[in-house]
Amino acid sequence: MSGSSQSKLISRVLQWVSSAALLLLAVILIIFLIKETIVLATLLFAVSNSTSIYSLIDGLIIYFLYFEFIALIIKYFQSDYHFPLQYFIYIAITAVIRLIVVEHNSPQLFIIYSVTILILVIALYFANSERLKPKE
Repeated sequence: MSGSSQSKLISRVLQWVSSAALLLLAVILIIFLIKETIVLATLLFAVSNSTSIYSLIDGLIIYFLYFEFIALIIKYFQSDYHFPLQYFIYIAITAVIRLIVVEHNSPQLFIIYSVTILILVIALYFANSERLKPKE
């Protein structure tokens, strides 16, 4: 077996293992998504107080994070086994927004989180820029 064919075989095996692991992760995320749906439904019909409203908003953002991770896995398979950078930035922006909702006590942290979102939006602009798109 030549070095080239051996490296192709190793590459295929590793690709198969990573794809199987991602499929397993997608199934786990879908299970958590169903669980979060049940939690959100119970929070929606619970007695409304400020704690349950914050829990509901936090749960909704977590729900969107699950969707974004599942969409990232789908995009991985649609993009010929490549993770687009934009999806990671979308997930990061959503995660920072969740931090703002959950940890809204300190004005300094709020400013830091806001600057973080600004930096991520600028990074998203550059990631979507034509200069960084792969040439076909």
